[in-house]
Amino acid sequence: MNEQKHGFGTRAVHAGQEPDPSTGAIMTPVYMTSTYVQSSPGVNKGYDYSRTINPTRVALEGNLAALEGGKHGLAFSSGMGAANCVLDLLRQGDHIVAGNDLYGGSYRIMRRVFERFGLTFTFVDTTDVAKTREAFRPNTKLLWIETPSNPLLRVTHIAACADLAKERGALTLVDNTFATPYLQQPLAHGADIVLHSTTKYLGGHSDVVGGALVVNDDKLHERLRFLQNAVGAVPGPMDCFLVLRGTKTLHLRMERHCENATRIAEYLSKHPAVTKVFFPGLASHPQHALAAKQMRASGGMVSFEVRGGLEASRRVAERVRLFALAESLGGVESLLDHPAIMTHASIPAAERHAAGLADGLLRLSVGVEDAEDLIADLQQALENI
Repeated sequence: MNEQKHGFGTRAVHAGQEPDPSTGAIMTPVYMTSTYVQSSPGVNKGYDYSRTINPTRVALEGNLAALEGGKHGLAFSSGMGAANCVLDLLRQGDHIVAGNDLYGGSYRIMRRVFERFGLTFTFVDTTDVAKTREAFRPNTKLLWIETPSNPLLRVTHIAACADLAKERGALTLVDNTFATPYLQQPLAHGADIVLHSTTKYLGGHSDVVGGALVVNDDKLHERLRFLQNAVGAVPGPMDCFLVLRGTKTLHLRMERHCENATRIAEYLSKHPAVTKVFFPGLASHPQHALAAKQMRASGGMVSFEVRGGLEASRRVAERVRLFALAESLGGVESLLDHPAIMTHASIPAAERHAAGLADGLLRLSVGVEDAEDLIADLQQALENI
């Protein structure tokens, strides 16, 4: 099928996947093989070794590319494997501008791994295009954006930042994990690379770890494909199958995630124990208008600060019942995370505070349960705070 002529839901179910030609199986087979028989040395059916290429992974990569409106997809064993592949494009002496409100794992690999090899990083609020422009240097090769960001849900103007990077000969990467391709397609706004942790909404069921990159440029794809194979952080075929299973219902799940998150954000914004709510769907959000223009809906993530700071937020985290206290996000079940103690603990406290990440911040991954039950759970957890 010509994927780009079909709607998102049709692509989610069918893109990259055809019924198995040998049996007619409707689901993509899980090709549990490490190698492939050759009819003569160097003569094969397009497959030689599963680190390099596997039919189940090929199906997933085609599916993800179609969902992002891109030409090429690359699947990895984790989101950090995908991030590592992009940073491997760079050389000693290169400079990267990155958002100052980023997933802790992205910050960690930049500062504690790649700085040791001679890369330098400047972290800036990418929602401010002027500040982002000022952060560029003659040797800047990459602009790294998360939008909405993790965990403060800031929304960056992708097109404006991509134009800025192009003017200076740098690539633009957008981590689209929070939004998913259903809500936002960064390549259409000028980004060069889209990154996903497929562990999150794309897998959607908290049962698989994976990552992905999607690009349009053929030469850039060749460079990334070489690194994907050379470094070897590739997913196994069963992991690919699980993500493919997840993407089939992505559009359906995201509609419920967004609906529930909106109701919870509105509830929290009126609660006396809550001092601040971060959610692009609220009119009080500083980038509310941009989010409405750039995204289909506001997403399933809500962050908020509670009165009483660190200790009060710790008590709320301990008292929730339907919201599971756990890292990660994007599954059908609701999760609560304490970024300062859990997902963002690798970022020094002074830098977290400077970026606006308070010790009393809590981050919700709102699932697909009944909104009334989720609100009741938060209500009992916030009592007497």
